[in-house]
Amino acid sequence: MKKIFILTGETSGDKLASKVISKLQKLNPDIDYLSIGGEYLKALGIKSLYDLKEVTYLGFTKVLLNVFKIKKKINETVDKIIEFNPDILFSIDSPDFTLRVAKKVKKLKPNIKTIHFVAPKVYVWREGRLKQLKSFLDHILLLFPFEKKYFDKENINSTFTGHPLLEEQGGSKIYLNQYIKKHKKIFSIYPGSRLSEINILTPILFEFIKLMNEKYNDIFYIFHCTSEYAKLIQNLLANEEFRNYEVVSDEKNKSHLLKQSMFAVAKSGTVSLEICNAKIPSIIIYKMNSINFFIIKMLVKVKFANIINITADEEIIPELLQSKCNSKNIFSTVDGLLKDQQTLEKQINKTQEIIRSFKTDKSSEIASSVLLNNL
Repeated sequence: MKKIFILTGETSGDKLASKVISKLQKLNPDIDYLSIGGEYLKALGIKSLYDLKEVTYLGFTKVLLNVFKIKKKINETVDKIIEFNPDILFSIDSPDFTLRVAKKVKKLKPNIKTIHFVAPKVYVWREGRLKQLKSFLDHILLLFPFEKKYFDKENINSTFTGHPLLEEQGGSKIYLNQYIKKHKKIFSIYPGSRLSEINILTPILFEFIKLMNEKYNDIFYIFHCTSEYAKLIQNLLANEEFRNYEVVSDEKNKSHLLKQSMFAVAKSGTVSLEICNAKIPSIIIYKMNSINFFIIKMLVKVKFANIINITADEEIIPELLQSKCNSKNIFSTVDGLLKDQQTLEKQINKTQEIIRSFKTDKSSEIASSVLLNNL
């Protein structure tokens, strides 16, 4: 039986991996899997060696403070992969963890094929990494078409798959009466999938909702989160004594509720693409440790944080980062957009143009086919 080790470093990678592996399981059910994954891979019946929380670190200062712990976890992971002896090491995103592991594995066991999904953002910073990747990666799967020229230049095998999270979702009808209150409009909020993000962003978002409730009485807020932090966010909201909210962690319900939303406020990240794909207007927020932000600001070579804005080279989706990420700014930006239907429609139209360029007909199938061919 052929074997694949799936290596993720955070929730977004776990979700992305599950899209690909679910297709691969249908193409070839006779593959043995082991992983470092989360709830999405677990739902496919794939065992994880340990909890994702043990390897998810946010920001440079967190990494520096945990450098010995991270190094130990990398070595432990390498040992487990060598012991499993897979035909393929399939690493997904989180390059500071997954690629360090892949490099060590390739050195110890050159016969293990190394395939990485979600190319390091060389168009943002550290383009010099490309030469290093060539020495230990057999293939890279690309989310965005403009990335291919960087890897072709270094003769690194790569395939543009498109983004699996932009695939059309089928499935059964879901009844959302328990969420959709009478005469209420749905407003989606994404406070992040990491504990550190939730701790920073939820107090700001709660103050934003208070400001919104002073002006609007027809809005119901849906907090989208992972099952891991649903209870925490529920408890935090209960302390605020809001009446117009719900916390949702079920993936199908989240998807359907997003499509029913009038607007979304989201932490900067992959979820922004899902929001755009659902044709929902939005803004992006993010805040981190000031030292981390200063370091990133020194290193990056793009003006924007959001991939839509980076691709367009203009701020199609408003970004409220760092000092701009406060409740008053969020409220004034959202309030202004809700009063300007023309600007909302313009945002949706422009995002759709860019989203179309990110899509292929069968993103997950293309990625799973590359894995299957390498087996």
